[in-house]
Parts: sequence; structure tokens; C-alpha cells
Amino acid sequence: MSLAGTVPRPAVADALPLVLRLDLPIDPAFDEALRAAPDVRLRVLPPRGADADVAAALQSAMAYHVSSAKDELPPPWHVRAALLAQAPRLLFVSAYGAGFDTVDVAACTAAGVCVMNQAGSNANAVAEHAMGLVLGLSKRIAECDRKLRRGLPFSRHALMGFDLEGHTLGLVGIGHAGRRMAALGQAFGMRVLACDPWVAAEEITRRGAVPVDLASLLSQADVVSLHCPLDDSTRGLFDAAAFAAMKTGALFISTARGGIHDEAALHDALQRGQLAGAGLDVWTVEPPPAAHPLLALDNVIATHHIAGVTRQARRRMATMASSQLLGALRGERPPRLVNPEAWPACEARLRASLATPIRP
Repeated sequence: MSLAGTVPRPAVADALPLVLRLDLPIDPAFDEALRAAPDVRLRVLPPRGADADVAAALQSAMAYHVSSAKDELPPPWHVRAALLAQAPRLLFVSAYGAGFDTVDVAACTAAGVCVMNQAGSNANAVAEHAMGLVLGLSKRIAECDRKLRRGLPFSRHALMGFDLEGHTLGLVGIGHAGRRMAALGQAFGMRVLACDPWVAAEEITRRGAVPVDLASLLSQADVVSLHCPLDDSTRGLFDAAAFAAMKTGALFISTARGGIHDEAALHDALQRGQLAGAGLDVWTVEPPPAAHPLLALDNVIATHHIAGVTRQARRRMATMASSQLLGALRGERPPRLVNPEAWPACEARLRASLATPIRP
């Protein structure tokens, strides 16, 4: 339900609902949409060096658009209980991405704050990147490139890869990106398995995969690709035991989130030959330090959390974020709510806030 027309809008521009974001990389479509809207105002502040200004803006902000990259956003501006205590009028937190690592969702729910993400906006980009890692590893492209650049003699037969056709792709998570990855796997003639506790078996089948439990997936898949969120149920999910349960010579791919896999355990599995290679777009610390042990292995393809960073994906993400925020501030339930249980309290607070606007 929209509140448009039920609550008078303030005539003074400074009293319009304030959307705050910090000046971190974003497609210009976001700012363009917010600044074109007659019933909200946008304030963009530096993420560093203007702490007093950010704190003051949080006092009156009704919406906060925040980077979902935990190592990009300074820790004081992560949405935790301490920040929420500084933002008494805050109603909506918008994460710029499918993930929301910089947001304490439980704390937001307790405060009557709705959290929205942009799930699906970069699904194609992430799936294509994941498949690019699979292709690079299966054809041993990066290994050959490195050897050629070093100028050392080697036999091309020593770098023999394998065709994807006839092999098995195992997806841990089959949401927006996972579903697209399933279609790409099928296009390459792969058998696709998927494990996802949040999706019914019938729906997994409709999304193009055979539903299995995690143990079966690990024992059967030639390629394991992660497409699940980082939360309490997935943190550290891929540890030494999980890697030991995978097929000898399998490939491990993650475009999900750092922290789901144990980097030291993965390094050990690669060095021992348990796994043939790994394609990693996400890390515990991003970017990983140059001396990171995994970066020293030729059978690792490493990227810096860029899977979802394409021109098209970033524009879709910015457009989705601005549309959700504008709709939410007008009383419309956001379609990508992370904590739908917070909506009733948030809607009631929105009615009260619009009835009694304050000047910052």
C-alpha cells in the first residue's frame, strides 16, 4: 500500500525526507533518479574525513544507501547497533548489491528499520564470471599464460585440460545467479546438481538442476561453484572436511562471499592435489595481500570481487536501488526486502515521520 496522498508533504525543501549515501563508486543513475524526485532530497558525503558531517546527517536521514563491500566502507559507517542509535529517524537501509555484509539485519529489525538489497540485478554478470573461471581452469589458460610470460620451456601436453561436456557442475545455492549458472552449465553439456536449503526440490528442478544434499553434491561434482549468501549457516561451510569430501581433481569456484570457504584449508587441498584448481573472486580480506599463499599457486585464478561489476549490472543495480528507495519513502513495500518482518513497524514509523518532519 502507498501512503501517497494520505500524509501532507512539507513545502520546505530542507524538511523533505533525506536519503544519505557515502561517496563510494556507484552508477550515476542512482543520483540522477533521486535528484529528479520532487519529494526527497539526497546528500552525498565523503566516507573518510567528514565524520561529524556524516553523524549529523544520520540524525535526520530516513534512508541510508550503503555499500555492501565490507572492506570498501569504513567500519564506523557499517549499519550496526551503534550506528542505528545515532539515526533515530532511519527507516530504510539500501545495500548496493545482492549481499548485505555491512548491515546487521537483526539489529535493523529490532529498530523497525527495513533492509533492502538489489538481488538479481547482477546475476547474469556473476554467473558469466563464474563460468569464465571454470573455463579458465578447465582449459588451464592462466597457467599457460604465466609460463609463457616467464619464458621457461614447457610441453603443451603438460597443460592438458578437459572439456566441460559430460562433467558434473555442483551449485551450492540456486538463487538468481545460481539459476543463471545452471543454464550456462547446461549450455556446455554439463549435468547440473544443486543444493539449496531455501528452495524446494521441485523448484530446484524447474531452475535446471537436480536437487541433492551437500554431501552428494561434493562427492559427485567435477566443479563446485558457490552461489549462496554469507550468514551463520554458511560461514566456514567449506572447511578441510568439505574439501576432502570433494572428488579428487575437482575445481572449486566462489563468486559468493569471502568467509564461506576456509582459505588455509583450500590452499592445503590444492597443494596436496586433492583439488585441481580454484577460481576465487571473493576473499576474507579484499583485496587479498600480494603475499597471500593462494596467489602463489599457478592453479588459482584470482580476481578482486569484480564478478558483479559490469557496466550493465551496475546500472541495473543503481536503477533498482533508486526505484526501491523512492517507492519505500512513498509507503510502498520494497520488493527486495531482506527482513520483511520489519515492514509493519517500519510502515508505522514512516507514517509518523512524514506527519512530523524535522529540519536537519
